[in-house]
Amino acid sequence: MITMMETQAQQPIPGNSPSPQDILSFSGENNRSLPKLSATEEIEPQWQQIGKQIIEFLNKLPEYLGSIVNNNKQGLITLVLILSALVTVKVAMALLDSVNDLPLLQPIFELIGLFYSCWFAFRYLLKFETRQELFHKFNSFKQKSLG
Repeated sequence: MITMMETQAQQPIPGNSPSPQDILSFSGENNRSLPKLSATEEIEPQWQQIGKQIIEFLNKLPEYLGSIVNNNKQGLITLVLILSALVTVKVAMALLDSVNDLPLLQPIFELIGLFYSCWFAFRYLLKFETRQELFHKFNSFKQKSLG
């Protein structure tokens, strides 16, 4: 029979040093060449190393992002302009679609567009002098816009 003293003697002693039960090894003949690792000693430093690497990466992240922005400034500006143009077109289309759903506004806007197109054709496109005037206005606007 096992006495109470023997069971107490077999329990591991709590502390920082690894007990023989904490040492991991393989059973068999060739376990002399294998390293014996403590279960508690290997996990904590690995997590600490990973934590240090993550903290180091997060500390250097603003520098990385700053260098990326500085190296690709023109491309990023172009990308932002394209995205903002797409968003603007999408919002304008949604606004026009919502206006077209109102009962009387769509036919009114169509009539206004038709009358303006007719006026523009009679004003600028029928005579040679007025076409020249339109051409000069267009060129002056182009010079002001593009520089």
